[in-house]
Amino acid sequence: MTEVRASAQVPRLMVVGDPEHGVARYARHLADAIRGQAGIDRALALPSIADLPADLPPGTPVHLHVTDRLLAASPEEASLRVERLAASTRLTVTLHDLPQHSDGERNLPRRVEFYRRTIAAARGVVVNSNHEAALLREFVGEAHELAVIPLPVDTAGAGATASAAAAILDDTVAIVGFVYPGKGHAEVVDAVASLSGPRRVVALGAPSPGHTEDVEAIAAAARARGVTFEVTGFLPDDTMLERCATAGVPVAAHRHVSASGSIATWIAAGRRPLIPDSRYSREVSERAPGTVTLYPPDAAGLASAIDRARREPATTLIAPGTATGPDLAQTAARYLDWFAGVPE
Repeated sequence: MTEVRASAQVPRLMVVGDPEHGVARYARHLADAIRGQAGIDRALALPSIADLPADLPPGTPVHLHVTDRLLAASPEEASLRVERLAASTRLTVTLHDLPQHSDGERNLPRRVEFYRRTIAAARGVVVNSNHEAALLREFVGEAHELAVIPLPVDTAGAGATASAAAAILDDTVAIVGFVYPGKGHAEVVDAVASLSGPRRVVALGAPSPGHTEDVEAIAAAARARGVTFEVTGFLPDDTMLERCATAGVPVAAHRHVSASGSIATWIAAGRRPLIPDSRYSREVSERAPGTVTLYPPDAAGLASAIDRARREPATTLIAPGTATGPDLAQTAARYLDWFAGVPE
């Protein structure tokens, strides 16, 4: 693909919502990488998708990274906003956080309907894992022009591996990303409380909007069991990688993850996180062997995995030379190829 051809076929790349949200950050980083390869800046940063510039010509190709929680206060309002956007543009989407049973009896059908309406409105759809493609088929339906483009791992991790191996790892058990019920923080607190040794759990991230009371409940439960629970708040990328590189035990304990930026962050820092055995975690392990450690997805499995990681800290470090999966430049190139093939 020549630079000129790539430039002509790159849609406007929307970056919307909370700039600290993982999906918005990924959209921004991907837009920057695409700019570097296509030779043109297509980023379109907006407070929300309801703020589309009035001077954008009708039918302009636009690409949007989608999760209902980032786009609106409810799945129903998010659906309306996506459909309005699709009515005035040539919309393609990357889906994140696909619906599954863990959404609960009330929210699952609402979220399924949002994703159904989104793929019906879009001209092409990207998901971030084969597991997500399976979830889409199981819960939502078939999508036209569907592609699987895995989340990238920043290969700065090669340098971080060396720094992590040389560092004195601290005595924390750490989890990356927003803090909310179901992410695994409460389960990690319980596991640490059941073990001898250090009793410190750190959440490398901020409470998810609307979940401050839930985080306070986790902290209170931790105190009752003699466990220190620290929430760092939002961390810039460089600081996040530094904290990941020296955390005692890296964990990604969300049992219902469908594609994880948190796991990619651990790997980028040269760490081999503990993750529960699932369809998605097996996909990660098969795509990049030696980058994650799977444990049985129950309380005993998590406690045993943390205990072993403490006793054998080398098992939490990625060996030098390990292939970690696609980097951001490779992911950007995949998107450019896919954009070129989406029908007019």
